[in-house]
Amino acid sequence: MDYSLAALKLLCAQLKDAREAPSQNALTLGAILFQRAWLQGIVVFNDDEGRLLLDDGTGVIQLSLSGDFLSRRWELGMYVMVIGGYFAAADETPMIKVHKIVDLSSSPDREAMWYLEVMEAYKLFYQPLIEDFM
Repeated sequence: MDYSLAALKLLCAQLKDAREAPSQNALTLGAILFQRAWLQGIVVFNDDEGRLLLDDGTGVIQLSLSGDFLSRRWELGMYVMVIGGYFAAADETPMIKVHKIVDLSSSPDREAMWYLEVMEAYKLFYQPLIEDFM
């Protein structure tokens, strides 16, 4: 994992446009090279074996937990922030291999603020690069 590449603040719907970067262990979104995604949403499924489903209001993505994250109980309905490696194999649900997960359920207005953060990141950083690429 190349940690010099930023974890992009994204919505599940935006990840659908990500493509594999040729000859690199990374993905592209327009001209932006990335390996990790930063998402927030509600836990809608937990199989108690390290696999969760996260719904951010624009789509659903699978989360793969390992290590210390398995010792924590992730309840349905929790609002969480996740950062991790993004993988999208053909004919499979896209997946985030979680590097960091935080329960934000107690934070008021967390969902509305998240959408504003994603919009700001898109306008300031991603949109100019994507438009130049097109």
